[in-house]
Amino acid sequence: MTMAVMGIVGWKNAGKTTTVERLVREITDRGVRISTVKHAHHQFDIDTPGKDTYRHREAGAHEVVAVTSNRVVIQQELRGSPEPGLEEVLARMNEVDLVIVEGFKRFEHNKIEIHRPSTGANLIAIEDPHIIAIATDETLTDTDLPQLDLNDIPSIADFILSRTGIAK
Repeated sequence: MTMAVMGIVGWKNAGKTTTVERLVREITDRGVRISTVKHAHHQFDIDTPGKDTYRHREAGAHEVVAVTSNRVVIQQELRGSPEPGLEEVLARMNEVDLVIVEGFKRFEHNKIEIHRPSTGANLIAIEDPHIIAIATDETLTDTDLPQLDLNDIPSIADFILSRTGIAK
């Protein structure tokens, strides 16, 4: 089985994370198993200074795994290695029906662009042939791509499930 992948891209503050959150809720409510991948352009740390896992990592561990009755967290330190590409990240993940990828806009996977004309930002779709639709809050006249109502999450979910071939 191959996992279906759909990207959500857009410029900063377009509403990508809110859209992904709402899509995950909508699509999981339909019985589809989903995982997400979030690309961050800035440094961030999910660990807490002084806690055990932080101390293990700071001591030089390549991988630190924290296990509780509720969750497993795997932190992998790059330690100077290049950032992994999307394919490598997906290969490390457990199998699910659909992976929604937020960001990774320079990679070659199908994507929906979140676009709000009121922000004045240019369409990413003009330069990215892997964008297959635009979710927007206004009608656009400068594209032939399908336009989805950004506020109609069930319709965006229908589009994703149809385009990925997931029948739920």
